[in-house]
Amino acid sequence: MKAVVCRKYGKPEVLEIVEVAKPTPKDDEVLVKIFATTVHIGDTRIRKADPFLVRLVFGLFKPKKNMILGMEISGIIEAIGKNIKSLKVGDKVFAYTGLKFGGYAEYICLPEKSKSFTKNGLLALKPENLSFEEAATIPAGGLTALKNLQKANISKGQKILINGASGSLGTFAIQLAKYFGAEVTAVCSEKNFELVKSIGADKVIDYTKEDFTKINEKYDIVYDAVMKSTKAKCKRILKENGIFFKNSQLPKTEEKDLLFLKDIIENGEMKPVIDRIYSIEQIVEAHEYVDKGHKKGNVVIKID
Repeated sequence: MKAVVCRKYGKPEVLEIVEVAKPTPKDDEVLVKIFATTVHIGDTRIRKADPFLVRLVFGLFKPKKNMILGMEISGIIEAIGKNIKSLKVGDKVFAYTGLKFGGYAEYICLPEKSKSFTKNGLLALKPENLSFEEAATIPAGGLTALKNLQKANISKGQKILINGASGSLGTFAIQLAKYFGAEVTAVCSEKNFELVKSIGADKVIDYTKEDFTKINEKYDIVYDAVMKSTKAKCKRILKENGIFFKNSQLPKTEEKDLLFLKDIIENGEMKPVIDRIYSIEQIVEAHEYVDKGHKKGNVVIKID
């Protein structure tokens, strides 16, 4: 099968399209023919080995042999193991692939049920009202935004400020915060004001013209979705018991969380934002674009 492998750390050019063996599902696994994946920030960080911790996990001097990136996928089940009970051949699914990654390929094997979200990922039937390209954007970004907001105990009537509101996590966080009944202030560039307002932002701040940490307003929650601020810097705009958080130390993530996202999407209460769609042959170009740091929502890779 065709796959994109990363044999060394560095710029997008280190990614190579090669032929690798098609996987065979184990008794408790399904074989998914992948239709779409994404260029997630996690994929780019591993490719660059930034932060250095990446090397301690995935290989000190170079990635493990024939490492295939890709954290989230959508596709159709082509084969199942003998112990599979709730899924069948032909089912349309979406999934977070876990730390084994593997989304930059034509096929992947994933467990029907997972005891470890981080290690083995999560799999579920995809939302019926989304295309494969749209569905592929949900599992990593959507789950991260959801678990962060749940960790902060977001509730109706609270005020939340989201820094990096026009990115993948930011666009999901805006919609989820509105779903939970919060008032949302979105921090992004002025060119993205229309986008964030269209998905629910109540107020907007242009970070190129104004330092959001110095405004005269206080929030119950400040979510730094782009990891560029600190609690100390945001102390001035937090209420007495206000919460500041980034994308780290997420609580346990389960199948019910992915199914929750599926339900609210099918009910029309959340939708993915897609900036660009590339073919698998354009994987280097796609990573170059994401590396610039100005994508709106998600960048999708269509696997033909």
